[in-house]
Amino acid sequence: MTTAATPVSDVDIFADDVLTDPYAAYAVLRETGAAVYLERYDCWALPRYEHVRAALRDHERFSSVDSVGYEPSLNERRRGGVLATDPPEHEVLRAVLSESLAPRALAGLRDGIARRATELVESVVARGSFDVVSDLARVFPLTVVADLIGMPLRARDEVLVFADAFFNTFGPLNERTTASVQVSDRLLEELISMMNRDNLVPGGWGEALYQAADRGVIEEHQVGRLLRAYLVASMDTTINAISSALWLFAEHPAAWTALRSDRTLLRSAFEEVVRFESPVQVFFRRTTRPVEIDGVTIPPQAQVAMLFGSANRDPRKWPEPDTFDVGRAPMDHVGFGSGVHACAGQGLARVEGNAILSALLDHVEAIHLAGPPRRHLNNVIRGLESLPVTVTTGALS
Repeated sequence: MTTAATPVSDVDIFADDVLTDPYAAYAVLRETGAAVYLERYDCWALPRYEHVRAALRDHERFSSVDSVGYEPSLNERRRGGVLATDPPEHEVLRAVLSESLAPRALAGLRDGIARRATELVESVVARGSFDVVSDLARVFPLTVVADLIGMPLRARDEVLVFADAFFNTFGPLNERTTASVQVSDRLLEELISMMNRDNLVPGGWGEALYQAADRGVIEEHQVGRLLRAYLVASMDTTINAISSALWLFAEHPAAWTALRSDRTLLRSAFEEVVRFESPVQVFFRRTTRPVEIDGVTIPPQAQVAMLFGSANRDPRKWPEPDTFDVGRAPMDHVGFGSGVHACAGQGLARVEGNAILSALLDHVEAIHLAGPPRRHLNNVIRGLESLPVTVTTGALS
């Protein structure tokens, strides 16, 4: 229910053309209002940075329980998972994940991940031309995460298909969602079955989850949900951040030259990639009570789309937000979310992303597009299907 004063829009944030290039639609929504009622979906959207970040950090009024996706029947399937719980239950699950994903735990993995990145980069660069998505961005995170979990080899081929299908189910019941539901359910069941305690490599993250259940820290049935979290927490975000980074540096050769000249820009450059091309574009929340934003009241039990991709291009926050600037250092972007539900795998994504870029800086003087990039459409994840490039090699002087 809306009033005459309510900002209203008929923008379809899940339409193919908007998913392909959402930024014009985001600009319209930001100018329409701070909280906009989306007529097509009977839900609300927060398109501006200030309000997205505040809502993400306010789980008491913007709940994730049974509401992180759009479709209620599919939210029910996610019940009890890391994304679909609030404190205090969420804190228990998050603490178990943090044993492996916290900065202290990741510190001991940096050197090994850097070596893997160098080996992969050297192999693709030696060819002179390659597809960034299929030959680099998908290969590296899958190998790293699968080995850290202790995943058996036969389970690995299905992980990327599962992750893509899983994120599609966060949207409305469009063709992408409908096609993905059965795929996601079937592959999750198969993957969890293949990752039972007898099949996992000893010493990995997967075994640690079963040990946490044995200690009574979590329930046995929660192991599968946490394994699912590991499979998606740092997979698609990393794949798409790496792909977007190479695309942006091909499009902005001066930025790559600047990075080669000053490696201290590497950290801020990766954050700028995530701000500029947010791997996660939208997640939902549900209001637990009336919430007033900029004079407009969102009613209780309303679904609210948190538009990460729009918030990260908000000119109220970022000077010239549609300019890719490796010196910007946007450390407070919401590309990985914010608050208690901030991406659990963001630390690993940063380690992997920086490792790949660092290895490329060591070996590649310039990146050139060898054909048009091809966009991969997903209801909530922004990424590429293909990115053919050629590289000019040259070690740093």
